[in-house]
Amino acid sequence: MWKPPERIRFAPARGRMPMADEARASRLFSPVRLGPLTLRHRTWVPAMVPWRSNEEGEVTEDVVQWYARFARGQPGAIVIEATGIRDVPSGPLLRIGDDRQVDGLRRLTRAVHEASGGRTRLLVQLIDFLRIRRRPEPRTFFERHLALTPALRERAGLRHLDEAAARAALLALGPEGWAQVLDPRDLQSLQFGARETVNDEHLPHIRALPAELPPLFAHAARRARDAGFDGAELHYAHAYTMASFLSATNRRSDGYGGTRAARVRLPLEVFAAVRAEIGPGWAVGCRFLAEECIAGGSGVDDSAWFGVQFARAGMDFLSTSRGGKFDDAKQPGIGQAAYPYTGRSGYECMPQYLSDARGPFGRNRDATARIRAAVREAGCDTPVVGTGGVHHFEMAEEMLERGECDIVGTARQALADPDWALKTWLGRASEVRLCEYTNYCEGLDQKHKQVTCQLWDRLELDEPGLRTSHDGRRRLVAPPWREAPALPEDAEPA
Repeated sequence: MWKPPERIRFAPARGRMPMADEARASRLFSPVRLGPLTLRHRTWVPAMVPWRSNEEGEVTEDVVQWYARFARGQPGAIVIEATGIRDVPSGPLLRIGDDRQVDGLRRLTRAVHEASGGRTRLLVQLIDFLRIRRRPEPRTFFERHLALTPALRERAGLRHLDEAAARAALLALGPEGWAQVLDPRDLQSLQFGARETVNDEHLPHIRALPAELPPLFAHAARRARDAGFDGAELHYAHAYTMASFLSATNRRSDGYGGTRAARVRLPLEVFAAVRAEIGPGWAVGCRFLAEECIAGGSGVDDSAWFGVQFARAGMDFLSTSRGGKFDDAKQPGIGQAAYPYTGRSGYECMPQYLSDARGPFGRNRDATARIRAAVREAGCDTPVVGTGGVHHFEMAEEMLERGECDIVGTARQALADPDWALKTWLGRASEVRLCEYTNYCEGLDQKHKQVTCQLWDRLELDEPGLRTSHDGRRRLVAPPWREAPALPEDAEPA
């Protein structure tokens, strides 16, 4: 991952730890409405990809246990991982592209609602992504993948060679020669692996995205509703298809690129199709970038404008993130795929404890506050979820008090301690296991390994019935909070 040059060491703090009465009277533990859905309180576990599914994208026992463990901490809401709306191979990532997947997802929703005593709401994050290939061996690239066009032959002086000889000559040029004769897109495919973008209108399936995506999202949302989810979060963030339509780098010429109004057109059409499919009685919102954090990308002015359009369209919530783009990703090794969290934009998404002067905590607060202010000025009361390095009650409460957001998302902190919200509500915040922001979890994600936390994945490995990682060395869920009091059935962490 990209590292800031300053390398200042930061440590998480516990902040002011409330007694139970203060916690229960706080904004953080007050209810909030997301359209037709009410959360008992304002703690939110954002989507994280734990790589617990299988090659068929099914709900496995590991998937069920992962989310049930978060649910036992009784957050206001959990958003399950980015779940593919197409029924296509995508590694061990959950899918919702076919009706056959509904039964497994229903098993998941029931497990979460049971584990939380019905106190936690469960949403699914719906995602589409374009094709990306691994970085090839140069010989393979020149012999099999490179299109030997007349223009390329002309630039390289290979007009009179047959195809095999021309390809051999190109390979022999070496890196300096490749940079001179290959066009930018071919050079990128050689150096990083081929990657489709929304600007590839010469490809029929890319040109057809505006027609194909609304029904795909709509049918996925219908399956999610039928599976018992309480709502859906449309994934319009990071390096994926819908975020790419919103990006200032979107130069499509078909009315879906260029201006802000054209770039937001498909995201609004997707939402309209989802709403038409499932009706007004089920919560639907989106996650989008407050700032792309790349050269030539969208900034907070764009995002504030987008937020207003989403709110006016009737979305039930808006959740913000930042960065995480392929555009500035680090070059992968040969045989590996580019990872969108290795460049500066990736750092902005998941900063670590070695940071610049801004530190890893709350880097998205100001931008999120500007988006929320724009939404309020437009006369909309759509709740806004703020995330980014939040790890204790005092910080979360301050964000709410200042009107920076309406709900507080904690991903890495929830991973470090799934019980952090419940412990805080009970006046036992001193027992919270604090995330150290080493990004150990991010390193596992980058390798598509089962994601765990170094603060607990080697603890109590002799626990009866424990499920471990593929190599048998790490536990897959946090140890239970053995000192947790039994709550009466009518108790509400709110």
